[in-house]
Amino acid sequence: MSTPAHTAPAADERLLGRSRTRRLMGRPELGAVVGAAAVFVFFAAVAPVFLKASSLSTVLYASSTIGIMAVPVALLMIGGEFDLSAGVMVTSSALVSSMFSYQMTANVWVGVGVSLLLTLAIGLFNGFVLTRTRLPSFIITLGTFLMLTGLNLGFTKLISGTVSTKSIGDMEGFESARAVFASHLTVGGVDLQVTVLWWFALVALATWVLLRTRAGNWIFAVGGGADAARAVGVPVNRTKIWLYMAVAFGAWVSGQHLLMSYDVVQSGEGVGNELLYIIAAVIGGCLMTGGYGSAIGAAVGAFIFGMTSKGIVYAQWNPDWFKFFLGAMLLLATLLNAWVRKRAEASK
Repeated sequence: MSTPAHTAPAADERLLGRSRTRRLMGRPELGAVVGAAAVFVFFAAVAPVFLKASSLSTVLYASSTIGIMAVPVALLMIGGEFDLSAGVMVTSSALVSSMFSYQMTANVWVGVGVSLLLTLAIGLFNGFVLTRTRLPSFIITLGTFLMLTGLNLGFTKLISGTVSTKSIGDMEGFESARAVFASHLTVGGVDLQVTVLWWFALVALATWVLLRTRAGNWIFAVGGGADAARAVGVPVNRTKIWLYMAVAFGAWVSGQHLLMSYDVVQSGEGVGNELLYIIAAVIGGCLMTGGYGSAIGAAVGAFIFGMTSKGIVYAQWNPDWFKFFLGAMLLLATLLNAWVRKRAEASK
């Protein structure tokens, strides 16, 4: 009697490794990287000065001023929320540092520390109100945006008598604070602002959190569906509060750079910048609906912003066209990211 031939057991599809191409196609920042390469080649062709080391330094600086905020804003968007107060929060942070140091005749670092506490408190307020009321983050942070705009102007005029702060450049601790937040350094013959290092450090930290920690899993889960995440034990409220406080920390860093760079702060600055942070995150692959995106993508989105803003100048075009190019890039990047995501899902 013949023994039936044994057939090899079918491989469990859960154990099959994905090819490198499929993994690459599934990365949220792929579309942004392709777009960044296209923008770089375009401006290199139309404006050869764009390729000079000094030009690259300027582009990186412009990118870092957006990227420092775009990274935590991207994490918040992955978590399914927005923060429309991020732009004016930067100005609030700078105003608190300046006015506290000047009025109290304290060491500038005391003002910097007080500013950190108050700025984090604003983020805590946004997150706490959101989790308690369940109102849309658009409404809550729009309210915070309006309140901060009024407070910035009102307190500055009340304390300083004008719409700008007093100079603190000759106060104790200013030079050391400037070294941390607004100094220059030379790397390979290229003059870089320290904000570029802050930017790279925040990107590395955010990427590690998203991809290597339990908190990263919580962020993706909360953005994908808060109720489902809560059902499997994810601390949804705590995660969202921490995300808003991360945005506040980015605003503090940006605010201190603003103050230490120019010594004085105009109370009306920052309005509208929140849209630039969101645009950088969206260009970088973050979905408006949450649950998808990356910190690297947001950094690439900020880099595209820097290349475009400075590339137009190097090409000697009318800067009035900048907003047009920014809007066009937003639409094209969103379409490209959607196409890449569909291809990635289809290949699974």
